[in-house]
Amino acid sequence: MTSIKRTRITKNVPFDDLHKHLSQQYEGDFYSFLENTDVATIPLTKSECDYCVDTLWENYINTAKKERKQENLLINYQDASMPIWFKTFGEKPFGEKSLFISLHGGGNTEPYINDSQWENQKNLYTIEEGVYLVPRAPGNTWDLWHRPEIDHMFDRIIENMVIFEGVNPNKVYLTGYSAGGDGVYKLVPRTADRWAAANMNAGHPNDASPLGLRNTPFTIHVGADDFAYNRNKVGQEWAEKLSELHNEDPNGYIHWAEIYDDMGHWMMGKEKAALDWMAQYTRNPTPDRVVWWQDAVTRDRFFWLELPKDQIREYTKVTATRDGQNFDIQTKDYKNVTILLNDTMVDMDSPIKITMEGEVLFEGIVPRTIGAISRSLKRHGDPYLIFTGEVTVCTEIQENQ
Repeated sequence: MTSIKRTRITKNVPFDDLHKHLSQQYEGDFYSFLENTDVATIPLTKSECDYCVDTLWENYINTAKKERKQENLLINYQDASMPIWFKTFGEKPFGEKSLFISLHGGGNTEPYINDSQWENQKNLYTIEEGVYLVPRAPGNTWDLWHRPEIDHMFDRIIENMVIFEGVNPNKVYLTGYSAGGDGVYKLVPRTADRWAAANMNAGHPNDASPLGLRNTPFTIHVGADDFAYNRNKVGQEWAEKLSELHNEDPNGYIHWAEIYDDMGHWMMGKEKAALDWMAQYTRNPTPDRVVWWQDAVTRDRFFWLELPKDQIREYTKVTATRDGQNFDIQTKDYKNVTILLNDTMVDMDSPIKITMEGEVLFEGIVPRTIGAISRSLKRHGDPYLIFTGEVTVCTEIQENQ
């Protein structure tokens, strides 16, 4: 068994060093710097760790408020620009508001047509409470909403809505119509750790898989006469796939599918019922089971799992379950898998055990560290996805087999 000896920290060494680093000016990303300092590896008690998490999250918010004021209505990433429009409904307190991101249709056409679709989407729905946000796709191609840059831009939108508008990051929803529905099909399974629930309307999944939706309620609405691109047929197929997955895993794959008789691409507003259905759900950022399927656009972290960037490949799978202090990994694709931890998941003062096919890959105490906290904040500005410890195991799987 691996054990971590808790070294007695003289006075407030981690706090003093942390505040010293916070008070200085740095070129580039502060969290990349911090994770490589001596203080990053000092094991922390729970109270010390809580203090460091609160301090670093407060620093993240304050830095964002200084640097992102110009992002209020425009998100930029690399060469892409995404204008956004939003309206707030209700009077929920700051920090408790929901966020509904609504994706317009259009696609591979003239920009003015996609502009008109964006304008239409602004008035398509109203909500009882929260922020209703409509982005304008950064391009005018058939894959409006599932290009690689979209993932990063939506991460930024969510972060900004949390910091500036008081959105609860566990109450974020995605809906889309037509080409926007295509985006929901593709985006949500690969970014499921960002959404409380999602709604696809009148779209086509292309090569998307529903496997990643284990912890994200998903609702499908399509007209029975929506024959173009077989939207009606594939909507029914996805409904059947989700039913099969739910039957195999009754605690996951919550879904609702409606195929509307005598309706084509336009459903006369019947799909609006999906908004209330979604609103009943709250994201669980640390579920007890994670099913991770890599799409054509890959990611290196999903809920509490992480993969080495140099091993990630399209159309590969990792499944992990958590039962108390015990974790079990299933994969035929990856040699190394990292488990991310915090005190909401396990007792970090006690050993955890990680197994695969009955073999123990790790058993011991995983320390809380400032380095782990820094890496979490470098990946996502999400207070519920801050992990304070991490352990990487070798599965003995041969790469590229």
